[in-house]
Amino acid sequence: MKFTLRQLQVFLATAHYQNISRAADSLAMSQSAASGALRDLEQRYDAQLFDRVGKRLQLNAHGNAIRPLAESLMAEATEVEAALEQREATGNLNVGATLTIGNYIAIPIIARFKQDYPAVDIRLHVANTEHIAAEVLNFDLDIGLIEGEYSHPDLSVEPWHADELVVFCAPDHPYAQLEQLSDQQLIAAQWILREQGSGTRQTFDRAMQGLLNELDVHLELEHTEAIKRAVEAGLGLGCLSGITLSDAFKRGTLVPLAVAHRDMHRQFYFVTHKKKFQSRSLQCWLDCCRAAG
Repeated sequence: MKFTLRQLQVFLATAHYQNISRAADSLAMSQSAASGALRDLEQRYDAQLFDRVGKRLQLNAHGNAIRPLAESLMAEATEVEAALEQREATGNLNVGATLTIGNYIAIPIIARFKQDYPAVDIRLHVANTEHIAAEVLNFDLDIGLIEGEYSHPDLSVEPWHADELVVFCAPDHPYAQLEQLSDQQLIAAQWILREQGSGTRQTFDRAMQGLLNELDVHLELEHTEAIKRAVEAGLGLGCLSGITLSDAFKRGTLVPLAVAHRDMHRQFYFVTHKKKFQSRSLQCWLDCCRAAG
């Protein structure tokens, strides 16, 4: 074997940061040592893996083909090291989650996971469904926990947890005392909604098929709490996961509205890269999520 694991580490870090200096810092190496390792790897195989544009190193087609293989090999090497040392799950685990999951579900799971697997360094990144899926595709995340349906030939998407959206308003809104909302009332209202690309908006749009072009979307906001505050202020109706609204409903600061003829049910999903090796730590994380779900 003509390459070293250290050379692969430098290759993968450079692919992630697109900068040799930042890659070297992440590996606690000098810049010259990292540059030398990458240069030796490319020269040994007479293979250019990056397009060099100024200080930026961008993977070319050859590098993109090598990356998943290198990711898998490094993950398996970590597993071999843990087995040789007779250790439990160890290493780094990069988890992505959409806003509802990240803010309301993931933290208790992380707390339990850290109790059971203290040697794993787990990091949580929160963004919308499209962003999380893109990061999994780019190998920046080991797994994504997403609210929206997503399809890509390189991704494995597995149902995890059932959820339901709820339409809601402020207690003094004219709709607050209604037993049921009709389509005409939905059209007459102003709406405060999540942005396009979020799983919540995807489910809302699907539920409102036939009415979408007639709805008055007053505001689109990226954060759940901002939507709740806007609705409390009387700016319109909102529609979010019931998980995010239960405390506000108990306090009486928001009121749920019945829209029985519109299906607001959805699934949360695990999303992983098909070409990425599933480490022991990732398998343990999946077990914790399934137990919580």
